[in-house]
Amino acid sequence: MAAAIDTHILGRTGFTPVQFAAGAISLALLIPYSMLLQRWLYGVPARSLHSVAGCFRFGVFGRALLVFGPLVLVAMSVGPMVPDDRIPWSTGDLVAFFVIGMTLIPLAAAGEEYGVRGLMFRVIGSWTRRSLPGAILGIALTTVLFSLFHGTLDPYILGSYLVLFGAMATITWRTGGLEVAVVLHAVYNVSALVLATTLHLDVGGDLGSRGEIVGTPANLVPSAALAIITAGICWTTRKSGPLVHARDFE
Repeated sequence: MAAAIDTHILGRTGFTPVQFAAGAISLALLIPYSMLLQRWLYGVPARSLHSVAGCFRFGVFGRALLVFGPLVLVAMSVGPMVPDDRIPWSTGDLVAFFVIGMTLIPLAAAGEEYGVRGLMFRVIGSWTRRSLPGAILGIALTTVLFSLFHGTLDPYILGSYLVLFGAMATITWRTGGLEVAVVLHAVYNVSALVLATTLHLDVGGDLGSRGEIVGTPANLVPSAALAIITAGICWTTRKSGPLVHARDFE
């Protein structure tokens, strides 16, 4: 639909703000879709997909944003420092990309978390009789499948995806909810996309040809930050273990 609007109404081709917004909205819709599909498949309240507390824990979300957000933001700023081809963007497009990036991209990242680390993780985890093997299987399969879905076998880029999605799954398991994973994924995507358009990088070309991009060691800098965050969360929950009941928050 976005491509049709660009072509037949706006007379534009290539990567445009309309297509950027449409892609973000389609991913954001995974939030209600995943919650309703969980309700239909398992008969449990849709809100239970937020966390084991049965609600979205805004306190957990806020603390994660304040503590972990700056670290991920700084780490993500290293990649654009590597020289790359620049393309011209109009001022209007740059403003549109910035607004979309700051408003819709966080929702798109959250949609991916609800779809993959939420619904898919739960479905795969239900394949085993015990919780620990289910968690291990869920972390492994969601990480590998979602990484390969991004369409690249470059060792640096694929490695960064494996660390990113493995960290999101592990953190979701240890914290008993999606809030921290949503924060990290949202900051990761927003900083990458907003910085790329600010620096006039070919975002559309990169997204459309991920399999042809050659990565660099700079791609692994955010991976180091995510590994540190994941290790810290696992350390702080070493005594309590993964949160599995609402009473864990009392």
